[in-house]
Amino acid sequence: MKFLSLFIMLIISSAGLGQTALEIIKKVDEMQRGESSYTEMKITTERPRWTRVMEMNAWSKGDKLALVLITSPAKDKGTVMLKRDKEVWNWIPNIERSIKLPPSMMMQSWMGTDFTNDDLVRQSSIVEDYSHKITGDTIIEGRNCKKLTLIPNETAPVVWGQINTWIDVEDYLQLKVEFYDEDGYLVNVMNSSNIKEMGGRMMATRMEMIPVEKDGHKTILETREAKFDIPIEEGFFSTQNMRKVK
Repeated sequence: MKFLSLFIMLIISSAGLGQTALEIIKKVDEMQRGESSYTEMKITTERPRWTRVMEMNAWSKGDKLALVLITSPAKDKGTVMLKRDKEVWNWIPNIERSIKLPPSMMMQSWMGTDFTNDDLVRQSSIVEDYSHKITGDTIIEGRNCKKLTLIPNETAPVVWGQINTWIDVEDYLQLKVEFYDEDGYLVNVMNSSNIKEMGGRMMATRMEMIPVEKDGHKTILETREAKFDIPIEEGFFSTQNMRKVK
């Protein structure tokens, strides 16, 4: 048993050998985004007394442009969130108005889920806004993972005081993420699973965001379809297009 444990640890340590923490996190970012992407997702928000389901489509181009469209339920259909560089806008069809979100709102809940506004459009950059350090090795879902600790740069406009992420070194998947506030308290844990090929690459198609101090609270994001490196004009990501996109 001791020999087997040592053998497993040697395998883990040799995986991703020679890669720095920054190189690993860049690869994760590249795999999640591609040059461009289109995804169809379902979000289930679970609470002790109720459950809510939403469906949405999302487009991205590079790391500066993203658009999220709610397609159901009917009362939220047509709601749009747009990211252009560091600016984030919401289009609310019921009042036919677009609202620019201040940085202070990026930490707030997105549409009543356990994901933040920043989680959805990634205003902050895990590559540019944090320093990165490899702090451990482990096995998750039978996959060899590196634990990386991300600390925000002093002037970075980020919402988290620290992020710990466990990354599969074969397909560069974030299988677990811990989010800490500025005082060092653990706020949310995200677990990823149901790994399958989608859009020509391996993906964790199920993500569960769990607030650590709220019993019975959980949000599940399931990816149903994904396409990468597809042609999307930059003009698609405009405030004018928010009210027209379908």
